[in-house]
Amino acid sequence: MTSARLASRLASLAAAVAVLTALGGTACSSGAGTPQRAIDPPPALSGSVRVGYLHHSTGGNVWAGGVSEAVAAWNTAHATDYAIGERSYPDTGGGYPWANYPYDYWNLWVAHQGASHDRGELNLDDLAQAYDVIVWKHCFPVSSVEPDDGAPSVSSPTQTIANYRLQYTALKARLHEFPEVRFVLWTGAALTAEQTTPEAAARARDFFAWVRGTWDEPGDNVYLWDFQALETEGGLYLAPAHAEGTDSHPNASFSAEVAPLVARRIVDVIEGRGDTGSLTGQ
Repeated sequence: MTSARLASRLASLAAAVAVLTALGGTACSSGAGTPQRAIDPPPALSGSVRVGYLHHSTGGNVWAGGVSEAVAAWNTAHATDYAIGERSYPDTGGGYPWANYPYDYWNLWVAHQGASHDRGELNLDDLAQAYDVIVWKHCFPVSSVEPDDGAPSVSSPTQTIANYRLQYTALKARLHEFPEVRFVLWTGAALTAEQTTPEAAARARDFFAWVRGTWDEPGDNVYLWDFQALETEGGLYLAPAHAEGTDSHPNASFSAEVAPLVARRIVDVIEGRGDTGSLTGQ
């Protein structure tokens, strides 16, 4: 082989190696060599989009901070038609407890389906007929997480990480039964240092880290808004500047600060950016 032909052959091999290296870099995670599944972003919802914002008092404070106004401003600026409305849920009118924790959503949405309802509360079938996007959350007592008792049960209202995980797993499977509906779940509202213990706060942090890192998955119809991160600023507790004194409700100034963020997160989910947009809406 002549030196010219050898040089040409080496150049061709070098080019092939470069292509394979580039392909490998896009198909594998950095440094791990583990193939990543390509996720096609969901299409944007078109036309009029109905958004149901389910809440109790914490969510009510944030709503009052300007959620509907932020969505209306987006509609004006972008010629969209996103109609958002709030409702207390469970509304307790039929005697259901003032509770919206993992057990309660499991009870209302998984244990009761179709024509089955607990004390007249709407179940997920009802809500999915009314809304294209459902925003749901827990109030701050969700962060009063007890030590595991060694007897996890999906039907237990006891607030342990093990029970929460079973209930969240069942809930995700149920949400997947409504692929035409998009769900936006808040990570759990935090407690002030005065209303919890370091141990309980750490358990709450650990559970919602599992929600972010394991339970949430790209490519489905379930998305997060990381309210906990905003409230705690990376710590264990609701930051004092964001609280109503030692009470664990978000104060008016913080609610006004984060209302546009949840509105932006909802818009991202509607417009197909749920897996690529910021979890906090920032």
